[in-house]
Amino acid sequence: MNDRETHWLTTPRAIRRLWIGFAVLLVLTVLPDFFVEQYEHFTIDGTFGFYAWYGFLACAAMVVTAKLLGKLLKRPDDYYDR
Repeated sequence: MNDRETHWLTTPRAIRRLWIGFAVLLVLTVLPDFFVEQYEHFTIDGTFGFYAWYGFLACAAMVVTAKLLGKLLKRPDDYYDR
């Protein structure tokens, strides 16, 4: 690939469209809370948007854990050349 060529996902237009798409997806995730009756087992799972923010926090925790594990298990670049 030529240095002047860029990937289509790195163009400002595509980045803006992706952010808009993600925002719409997040709104669609919370929207059913208005229409679906919830049967909570605990007090916290009856809060508005619980499954959306719980899923986000769980995903963020997995990313942070993976980053920490990566740093813990990382080997030097010349590990196999020794």
